[in-house]
Amino acid sequence: MNRLHVLSPGLLTTVQDLGRFGYAHFGISASGAADPLALRAANLLTGNAENAPALEMTLTGGEFAFDQPAVIALTGADFSSGLPLWQPIQIRAGETVRCPRALNGARCYLAVRGGFDVPLVMGSASVHVMTGVGGRPLRAGDTLPIGDAAVRLPRKPARGIPVPTQPACLRVTPGPQASDFGDELYRTTYTVSEESNRMGIRLKGPPLAASAGQMITEGVPLGAVQAPPDGQPIVLFVDHQTTGGSPKPANVISADLWRLGQLRPRDRVRFERVTMPAALELLRDREEWLYSL
Repeated sequence: MNRLHVLSPGLLTTVQDLGRFGYAHFGISASGAADPLALRAANLLTGNAENAPALEMTLTGGEFAFDQPAVIALTGADFSSGLPLWQPIQIRAGETVRCPRALNGARCYLAVRGGFDVPLVMGSASVHVMTGVGGRPLRAGDTLPIGDAAVRLPRKPARGIPVPTQPACLRVTPGPQASDFGDELYRTTYTVSEESNRMGIRLKGPPLAASAGQMITEGVPLGAVQAPPDGQPIVLFVDHQTTGGSPKPANVISADLWRLGQLRPRDRVRFERVTMPAALELLRDREEWLYSL
């Protein structure tokens, strides 16, 4: 069996797929890839189903070796590997792949043809970093078996790939408490805090006005923009809690969730309001691009 050997794991490298669903009532969010677009593209480029387990590297990548020849794809941020991005790459037996550091964006994905043959927990291979559900981040000396679950031939290089921009524009639809707020969320450029993690993207800037009165705790979705008591917005991320008592003026649209995954500390962020029909149109455009691969 072909295996990937972890020579160096980087800062935070985990196995991720598109997440586990149906467990929010147990307090377990879906987790999954922080940039789902890049993970899906990496899998499609190598001939896998889009939900196959792949590696997610954060800010600094790892060093990996393969027992046997393999076909891989690197998508997302450029981690200065020296290998071409967003296309299938043939790897020789014993060859080492090094991804030292991010030159742009925050996360790079490494998919291998056949996927990683790792155990599923609640139907998913994703590592929920904050709780340990699904495993732990990779360590030096770990090995991952490579499966044989490819579903088609590797594809041609991707065109029109998404590129992170500065400041990042996050398009949003109104949240359930939008009427409690004015327009200050949309007039300000925020800075991503170093305290951000997979639970939430914490932003720094002029505080949002607090919502009047007390709010009953309610369910919260991925991409919800919360206004905590200090008024500094938090965008709920892939390992987010499933309930919360802070008002939510907005929610990041599905077509822009990949942008959240590529934000890194000190990046600048602004918000733009869109209608629900516009959000659906943007999602359709993104899906059409993905399935053109």
